[in-house]
Parts: sequence; structure tokens; C-alpha cells
Amino acid sequence: MSILIVTGIEGARNCADAVAKNLGMEVETADGRKSALVALRKKEFAAVVIDETIAECDPAAAETIWERAGLAIPIQVNFALSGTARLTRDIRSALNRRDREQQLARKAAAAAIETELKSTVAGLLLQSELALSGSDANSPLAERLRIVADLAGNLRRQLAAPAAVRSEHPAVSGH
Repeated sequence: MSILIVTGIEGARNCADAVAKNLGMEVETADGRKSALVALRKKEFAAVVIDETIAECDPAAAETIWERAGLAIPIQVNFALSGTARLTRDIRSALNRRDREQQLARKAAAAAIETELKSTVAGLLLQSELALSGSDANSPLAERLRIVADLAGNLRRQLAAPAAVRSEHPAVSGH
């Protein structure tokens, strides 16, 4: 991913080169709304930095750029007051914050999936055991129900184990 800097200041390319070197990312520049929108149509960016002067002089243009930025982090900076070091810190901080938020979202999604899976396995185990208790112990159906109950029990034990142990033994043993 790369960064898009939208500013009309002289030396924008020098600033972009310094930020690229500090972040280890590609940094493109656009001198206004039109060139920014062209760049946004061509590719995705990790962040879009708009000069505060552009945003204040033409709020509609800034809004259009934000709307077309997709998943890019919007950053507004006053280039007249901020140096390259501050700009780099602001971009790095925003990217790190997004990474933390994504990690938290992945953990929450994994926990929700695990809870749903545990509930489903518990229901499967309960239903197969109930069906077994009401059927002839020697019938072919009872044998299949025992297999389902065994598989559900194995899944339940694996889900009860810590995640590190599950990743070492991903296969579910069955019949």
C-alpha cells in the first residue's frame, strides 16, 4: 500500500520522498482535487493526507476526496506548520492505530465464531445422545449415532483446549 499526499505547496515531492524513506512506503503526490481523484481511481491507498489549506478553501473538494478514498485513513495536516518529521509521525500513528483496531476486530470475530461453534457442537452432542438413548442399541442407526456423538465429543474436547494446543493438532479424529 502507499500514501497519497494532496497539497499544492512547493516542495511537495521532496516532502513525499522524505516520508517515503521514513515509512518505507511509496508516497504519491497530487496538487489538487482532480489529480487526487485520478490517483484514487487508479489504486488503493493506506492513507490520504490532505493539506489543511485545500480542505478549508474547498471543503467540497476535500469531502469528495474523502468519499472516494475507500479504506484509506483520512489525515488532514497543515503543511505550513508541520514538518516532515511530524507528518511521518502522524501517518505512522494512524497506520498503527488501524492495525490495532483490525487486530481487535479479528479477535472479536474469532471469539464470536468460537462461541457459535461451541454452541452448535454442544447441541449436536446433546441431540445425538438423546437419539441414542431412545433407539435400539444394536441397530445400524444406533451405530451411526454413536459415531456422530463421538465426533461431536472430539470436537467439544478440542474446542475446550487452549487455542495454541488446537493449532498443534488441527485434525479431528473420527471413524
